[in-house]
Amino acid sequence: MNLGGAIQMCRTRRQLSQADLAKLAGCSVSYLSMLENSKRDPTLSTVQKIAEGLRVPVEILFFLGAERGELSHIDQDLAGRLAMTALDLLNDPGRKQA
Repeated sequence: MNLGGAIQMCRTRRQLSQADLAKLAGCSVSYLSMLENSKRDPTLSTVQKIAEGLRVPVEILFFLGAERGELSHIDQDLAGRLAMTALDLLNDPGRKQA
């Protein structure tokens, strides 16, 4: 699981700086940086706060952070299409979370 990479990808797609997201999530910039660089493992409550700050469902973060073998139980074509759809939705920084 590369949750930090998923957080960073969503943050940059939402055009947020680390400082912006840290403020929205109620954490420090240094902690967020450590998360994005896989130097810390966040609690579920922290992941939920980050997801809220990014305006994405927490499930999207886990899906985008999943590594190849972790999604082996679902059709790979479907997984690819789901990932592309999730990324397309993130391209709109004003889009609200459902």
